Amino acid sequence: MEVYSQLGAQAVVAIMAYVFFIAVTFYALQAFRLEQIFKKGKVFQIQLVYILLSIAIGSTVADFVLQLSGYSQQLPYLFQ
Repeated sequence: MEVYSQLGAQAVVAIMAYVFFIAVTFYALQAFRLEQIFKKGKVFQIQLVYILLSIAIGSTVADFVLQLSGYSQQLPYLFQ
């Protein structure tokens, strides 16, 4: 049963990491003026680009952090 609780805890941490980094990326992208790249009146497309960029960048950062965490947990095996 211990394995299942560890897997569940890892899943919760991963989901929280993805949501957190996507939200932070969305907040950070607000500093850029993407509206100047698009045609006037294309509000939906601009919002869609913000959301898709947030998901792409945020999930990449979350993957990096989660993999780094996994690798750091494996480091003690190097010194056994």
